[in-house]
Amino acid sequence: MINPNDIPKFLNQLVVPPAFSPKLIRGKKSRKVIGHKYKVEVNEFQQQVLPEGFPKTTVWGYGGKVKDPLTGKRVFFQNYPGPTFEAVRGLPVHVEWINNLKGPHLFPVDPTLHWANPNDFHPQGPPFNPFPPGYVQAQSPVPIVTHLHGGENPSAYDGHPETWFTANGIKGPEFVTRKYTYPNKQQPTTLWYHDHALGITRLNVMAGLAGFYLLRDRYDPIAPLLPSGEFEIPLAIQDRTFNEDGSFFYDQVGVNPDIHPYWVPEFFGNTIVVNGKVWPNLNVKPRQYRFRILNGSNARFYNLSLSNNQSFTQIGSDGGYLPEPVELNSLLIAPGERADVLIDFSLLAPGTQLILTNDANAPFPDGSAPDPNTGQVMQFTVISDTPTSPNVLPSTLNTIPDLTPSKTRTLTLVERMGPNGPVELLLNGQPWDSPVTELPRAGTTEEWQIVNTTGDTHPIHLHLVQFLLKNRQDMDTGTYLGDWIALNGGEEPPYESEPKQLPVESYLTGPQLPPPANESGWKDTIQMNPGQVTRILVRFTSQDGSPYPFNTSAGPGYVWHCHILEHEDNEMMRPYKLEP
Repeated sequence: MINPNDIPKFLNQLVVPPAFSPKLIRGKKSRKVIGHKYKVEVNEFQQQVLPEGFPKTTVWGYGGKVKDPLTGKRVFFQNYPGPTFEAVRGLPVHVEWINNLKGPHLFPVDPTLHWANPNDFHPQGPPFNPFPPGYVQAQSPVPIVTHLHGGENPSAYDGHPETWFTANGIKGPEFVTRKYTYPNKQQPTTLWYHDHALGITRLNVMAGLAGFYLLRDRYDPIAPLLPSGEFEIPLAIQDRTFNEDGSFFYDQVGVNPDIHPYWVPEFFGNTIVVNGKVWPNLNVKPRQYRFRILNGSNARFYNLSLSNNQSFTQIGSDGGYLPEPVELNSLLIAPGERADVLIDFSLLAPGTQLILTNDANAPFPDGSAPDPNTGQVMQFTVISDTPTSPNVLPSTLNTIPDLTPSKTRTLTLVERMGPNGPVELLLNGQPWDSPVTELPRAGTTEEWQIVNTTGDTHPIHLHLVQFLLKNRQDMDTGTYLGDWIALNGGEEPPYESEPKQLPVESYLTGPQLPPPANESGWKDTIQMNPGQVTRILVRFTSQDGSPYPFNTSAGPGYVWHCHILEHEDNEMMRPYKLEP
């Protein structure tokens, strides 16, 4: 592997992925634009992720037509991360996803996990083949399916993990389509798209399959006050490790290799990559910038600060604007979460260099502190220009409703241990293919109180909905877990049917902790800490409270899962379906 100390920092210049250029769909009579249409390919190619002078890296990336900045013509472009969708609220987006990946996979596909498995291959058991080569029946062909993370979409277009397809025409079990429609009815916000194929999401995202989807509103009263154009920049933060030939490294031996030969519970890279470049620099003018920050890592959390201790302002979270601007000195962001952040460079002298730093432990919260390499994310260099003062924002950015649940579900996060570490992780003690037990009714609000009995903070993501954090509360999760298992017959999970719910009240050890100001808006991914119960309010309607503009009972249904991708790929994901 390349020693990260040998990679010069801040030599790369930050790359801002260009926007896809759509074909415009117009009304037959009005000729008004009524939608956008795209064809997006998934290809394997070489990209200069490391600084010049180092080898290029083989990546998988999304590609499609973008507008050439010199000629204005639509030309094909592919990148890791992929080009950005610029979507407009109320204008549907139609995408045809095209899989050109011939295989073999870049990383070891573990056939002992529950995964897409296009060849229906099942190894006989240990001793397993070492990787490389692993198993040719698992390495090719490559299944993919794209999920618009945070999108309010029909389940057939949600990127359900079993609606995968391969380049040679093999398909998942049902409801498979390559042509998706996104209604774009929700609030303007930062969404992102990434692969979601069953049991190999960690590998496909590691290879590069991710990109931004920015949803805008033509009538947004806040947007004209915010930095735009060259001063609005998405930042996809990921960690990677490189082999000597420039390729991405991913673990090739599992923690319990006689059970899962290649699966590891988390991946932590030894370098930080932003927008497909290792430790980049961004030259900034002395003015305010808007950064759409995404934690696109498999497992690493980031606690972001500026090296000069300067504060910054968060104005949005996963599902739109926060109720009010929030002044921060640090921002903790988990895999899958997004933060809309303003940084003001207007008072800094030309030549000033600031480093965006990270001090989050890995695993989070009780793992190892970052080293000098993973403790630095990117650099900002202030260039000479006329300083521009930022606009004053209104005190209220968004109105968040009070939600009253009609039902409470108590759900338990569980880790099954093997000789050398976890064997699998479970939501409510149940594996992926256990019968569906979360069957909320469309139009209702539920309170989900989720007890974390494991040692990790899990970023739990619900598809389809934006929800609200109600509170967190410390509890004796060790005693709770033992009593919960006893209540369910004394057998440790996994359970093939819904376990009995155990009330949490007698196990609580601290006061209810209300949401921090920057978690008071709409969320689709929330940090659930060990030793706590986390309560969220989930309204199964459109974000504005109206009925969904599509049939939520049709199609394969939705899922909820941990967004640590290694956990998601080893059973920490469950289906749910909306009942009419």
